[in-house]
Amino acid sequence: MADIAKRFPQNPLLSPSHLKASLDGLHIACLLNPGVFRYEGKTWLLVRVAERPEQTEVVVSFPILTATGETQIMEIALDDADLIATDARVVRYKGVDYLTTLSHLRLLCSDDGVKFYEPEGYKYLFGKGPLQTFGIEDCRVTKLDEKFYLTFTAVSDSGVGVGMRTTTDWKTFEDHGMILPPHNKDCAIFEEKINGMFYALHRPSSVDIGGNYIWLAQSPDGEHWGNHQCIVKTRTNMWDRARVGAGCSPIKTDKGWLEIYHGANYEHQYCLGAFLLDLENPYKVLARTEEPIMVPSEHYELTGFFGHVVFTNGHIVEDDGDTITMYYGAADEHVCGARFSMKEIFNTMGVE
Repeated sequence: MADIAKRFPQNPLLSPSHLKASLDGLHIACLLNPGVFRYEGKTWLLVRVAERPEQTEVVVSFPILTATGETQIMEIALDDADLIATDARVVRYKGVDYLTTLSHLRLLCSDDGVKFYEPEGYKYLFGKGPLQTFGIEDCRVTKLDEKFYLTFTAVSDSGVGVGMRTTTDWKTFEDHGMILPPHNKDCAIFEEKINGMFYALHRPSSVDIGGNYIWLAQSPDGEHWGNHQCIVKTRTNMWDRARVGAGCSPIKTDKGWLEIYHGANYEHQYCLGAFLLDLENPYKVLARTEEPIMVPSEHYELTGFFGHVVFTNGHIVEDDGDTITMYYGAADEHVCGARFSMKEIFNTMGVE
C-alpha cells in the first residue's frame, strides 16, 4: 500500500495526559480527530475529548448525560450475564448499546500549528438534550459567509445522527438540532455554495440493504437537506471494503473538489484515500485513489485505545496552494499532524 503522508516529527501533538478532565471522577481516555480552522491568525482544533471513570477488574463503568445535561455514571458487573463487553468502544447491556466513553468538544489553538494550548474564555461544547445523551463527536468545521458551521455526530439511545451548531465568534452558538436523523454521521459541508446551494457529504448506514457509503446532499439554507444521492461506495477486496466516510470540507481546485476520506476493512483497520468531484456538478465523481494515501504504520497509530487507525475530519490548505496540513486521530487516542501535496494526491489518481 502507498503512503504519501509526511508525518510531523513531533507526533503525537496531543495525548490524554496533556489535558484535564472536565469533571472530578472522570479521566480522559482518548483524544480524537479534531475539526480544524483558522481564526484570529491562529490554527485552531476542535478536539473530541472522550472521558470515563477509572476502570476496575469487577465492573465496567461509563458516563452518560441525562436529558437535562447532568452527568450520570453507570456501573455494570463484568460477570453480569446480560453484559456484552467485547469492544473497547461499545458495550451492550440488556439489549441496549452504550458508549464506553462520553465525548465533548474542546477548543485549542496554536501560533505555529504544532504546539497547541487551551485559550482562556472559551467554553467546552457538551451534548444537550435527549438526542445527545451519549455525547457529541467528530466535529467538522466549515467557514462559509463569515459563519462557522459545526456538524457533529450526536449520539443517544435513540441512535446516531448529525447535529449542527453555528457561530461567528466561538463564544456564542446557535443550536440547530439534528439536521440528519439516524443512522447518519460524517457530515462535511462545502466551504462554498454552488449555484446558490449548500452542499454536504454525509454517510447514512444500513446493516441489511446497502452499506456504509458516502452520499451528497444539497440545501437552500444549510439546515434542510434534500436531493440525496450516493456517490462513493465500498469496494470488494480492497482496503475500503467495509465502510467509507467523508473527512472534512472538500478542497476547491482547478481540477475539481478534492476530498480526503477514510475507509476501513472488516478487521477495523482505517486508512485514508481521496476522490475528486466535478466543480459544477459535485454529484459526478471524476477520480478516486486505488491505494490509500495514508496507512497506519507508526507506533502511535498502531497501538492505543483502538489501534490500526488514522482518521481525519480537519485540515488547512497552506498559502502555496499545494500543501494540505492535516490533523488526524491516531489509534483513537492521540491527535497528530501530517502534510500532503495535492499534486502527489492527483498523481495517485492519474489526474494531470
